[in-house]
Amino acid sequence: MENEKSQSFHGQSRRDFVKQSSVLAGGLLAAPILSQANYFSGAPGVIKVALIGCGGRGTGAAAQALKTKENVQLVAMADAFRDNLDKSFENITAEMKDKPERVKVPDSNKFTGFDAYKKAIALADVVILATPPGFRPIHFEEAVNQGKHIFMEKPVATDPAGIAKVLAAAEVAKSKKLNVVVGLQRHYQTSYRELYKRFQDGIIGDITSIQVWWNQGALWVRPRKPEYTEMEYQMRNWYYFNWLCGDHIVEQHIHNIDVGNWFMGETPVTAVGMGGRAIRTGPEAGEIYDHHFVEYRYKNGVVMNSQCRHWKDSVSRVDEEIVGTKGRIICDKGVILDHKGKTLYTFDKKQQNRPYQAEHDELFDAVAKGQFKYQDAKRGVEATLSAIIGRMATYSGQSIGYEKALGSGINLQPAKYAFDAPPPVLPDANGNYAYAKPGITKYFS
Repeated sequence: MENEKSQSFHGQSRRDFVKQSSVLAGGLLAAPILSQANYFSGAPGVIKVALIGCGGRGTGAAAQALKTKENVQLVAMADAFRDNLDKSFENITAEMKDKPERVKVPDSNKFTGFDAYKKAIALADVVILATPPGFRPIHFEEAVNQGKHIFMEKPVATDPAGIAKVLAAAEVAKSKKLNVVVGLQRHYQTSYRELYKRFQDGIIGDITSIQVWWNQGALWVRPRKPEYTEMEYQMRNWYYFNWLCGDHIVEQHIHNIDVGNWFMGETPVTAVGMGGRAIRTGPEAGEIYDHHFVEYRYKNGVVMNSQCRHWKDSVSRVDEEIVGTKGRIICDKGVILDHKGKTLYTFDKKQQNRPYQAEHDELFDAVAKGQFKYQDAKRGVEATLSAIIGRMATYSGQSIGYEKALGSGINLQPAKYAFDAPPPVLPDANGNYAYAKPGITKYFS
């Protein structure tokens, strides 16, 4: 990453880089390469897919890959738990009942355990990485090393050490001309693309502030069972442990933070904020907060105010608002207003696509044509690290710098991935987990 004095890409400004990336994603600058599908699969026209992580999102992503117009087959699956894998296979099979030939996963290609991903990746042309995000860096690195095209869910890491690993692997992926799509699907959503196009045309002038929200009710909790080791319990309740999830500001609110970065054409320089555990306070809540409020500041002084929370029976909003010198963009509504409330543009919702499907449609189209078009990994890194510094700010009460965090090497991962190994955080005698306390928790002196 660049230092704060020269945030540029080989002499280009970030805004110029973003504009060029938009052209690249549209295929105008795509460099043709030999399609790897036939090479790996040994069958003409068949693109073989491996699913790594068989939870709800992985199951959905696999079905979306199989629903593309290309000749795609799911040939391998991997998960830490066999019950997850079996349920996912059943659901994918039911989803694809009209095209059963697209689900070709014999029992010999169903892998479980911490090293299962390596075996599944080896059988595919394209891999879908959808485990809890703490594992994303090692899975991405392995997929790149094996020369596969990749769809990976956001976020791409949960700590700065993981971010560094993904950045390094992204450079290798680029050198190998491997397509990488990250599940920040607003970039593939028609309404957001149209809003961004008009923003680039100057409809709201220069950005003066940004507001982003992911406020909703409570999420799932899976009860502890007597047979679980502590490692298994945390992995099954991965949302509540930072080494696995990164807290909901990273796992969920990343979407909205990413939109702010997208329109700004850069990442924030610093984050400062507050948060805590007002409602979700019991042992089942692990170590994460239930609310965060972060003030992100960009190098030109523009502030992005970010809020996310999980409070039952409270007002919900998932949205972004981009305010400029001449007007504002309200992204969820797909409207652009001037400062007197006059409508400057309204997106026709009849033209809306299904972005979760579109990201797979575009990826598999490129793979089938042997084109190198998508390099989302760096964008995924920038959105993820922006969210991570927000978490670090709310946890510590400190002002956290983007570049300092990137170079910090902070690592939340366990020393060993095994069900009998201790995870990074352990409960006390009452089953409670220690959590961060602003002013006490410190990252930097």
